[in-house]
Amino acid sequence: MKPFSLLIKPASADCNLRCHYCFYIDHLEIGKDHPRMSEDILESMIAGYMQTDQNNNYAFGWQGGEPTMMGLKFFKKVVELQARYAPPNAVISNGLQTNGTLITNDIAKFFAEYKFLLGVSLDGPEYLHDFYRKTISLKPTHSQVLRGINHLRKHNVEFNILSLVNDKTVRRASEIYHYLKDQGFFYHQYIPCVEYDDRGKLKPFSITGEDWGDFLCDLFEQWIKEDINKVSIRLFDSILNYLVSGTYSVCYMSNNCCQYFVVEYDGGVYPCDFFVRKDLLLGNVKTHTWNDFLDSATYHTFGNQKAEFNSRCNNCPFISFCHGDCQKHRYNILNSSRTLSTLCKGWKKFYVNTLPRFKILADQIKKNNDLNSSFQIKVKKISRNALCPCGSGSKYKDCCLR
Repeated sequence: MKPFSLLIKPASADCNLRCHYCFYIDHLEIGKDHPRMSEDILESMIAGYMQTDQNNNYAFGWQGGEPTMMGLKFFKKVVELQARYAPPNAVISNGLQTNGTLITNDIAKFFAEYKFLLGVSLDGPEYLHDFYRKTISLKPTHSQVLRGINHLRKHNVEFNILSLVNDKTVRRASEIYHYLKDQGFFYHQYIPCVEYDDRGKLKPFSITGEDWGDFLCDLFEQWIKEDINKVSIRLFDSILNYLVSGTYSVCYMSNNCCQYFVVEYDGGVYPCDFFVRKDLLLGNVKTHTWNDFLDSATYHTFGNQKAEFNSRCNNCPFISFCHGDCQKHRYNILNSSRTLSTLCKGWKKFYVNTLPRFKILADQIKKNNDLNSSFQIKVKKISRNALCPCGSGSKYKDCCLR
């Protein structure tokens, strides 16, 4: 059995914030005002997963919506069930993606005790973060996020920062990067905001491919100056990982999208966080086994579509770095995996301007034993401190790095 991780949405799309650019609430037909995963569903999911062959490594990613809305009692039940059903010598990892505003001293203490790895959403300095990330009553959230982070730091909870790059932040790469550094945040993930309306047009808060290319080039120039061994930027680490080892550590680079499973609050299982759709429902943890999901024709059809990219990609010198890019960025009004990625021009500009220097770094790592040891130490540290960017919510070492 190929190892896989779980991305679990125990509160579904429910959230205490109403970030203007959030794709999830609009894309999911909830059916209830406050959906919550029942203990029965939780136990079935954990018990079934623990019965699969994962090389004794079991990765759980908790996401939403806002998963901390489930409360501390829910997560205490999670670790209780994990301990009950874990096979001998199992290694269990829990990752959790949060907006940070509901992190209290008690829940931070719990996350520290059970070694949860957190990803905290922070879009940069206050005026940038608060533009879109507001509460239901439209109040700013930046100070609340920092308050939550302070609780995490107090208890030495490992976390990294996830910044969504939108139309207001895409020209502020340098400012955001240095702001995060000044705050003492050294594990960064930058995620492009690409959302379409019903006509297949980019929504106003989305970025263009050209914008994305400029952002990445600016970000790279800040990082390359003096932070190669100080700041982890997931995208840059994944490029070096590929150049050094020939393996992919992020799902969008790969030629197949069979990477993990999404479990909704009602036990429904889907192939991808961005494609929680009725036509891609694989089954339910109460009525199907994980072998059923792995063998699902729907699952493999979806996964294989990754390699069915636009014909113009065939002659692209950078095809091995994206295989047509994430399917989410290729689906618009045409609903076809062969649509050229919205970010294509940006990726090309980025690689044209930076790949020669990435290759120099990679060659140094491969040729110099000391540098190679340093790189391996860095990768291990990244693996321990960062969430896998495929969206599973799992630790890097337990997910796509395999």
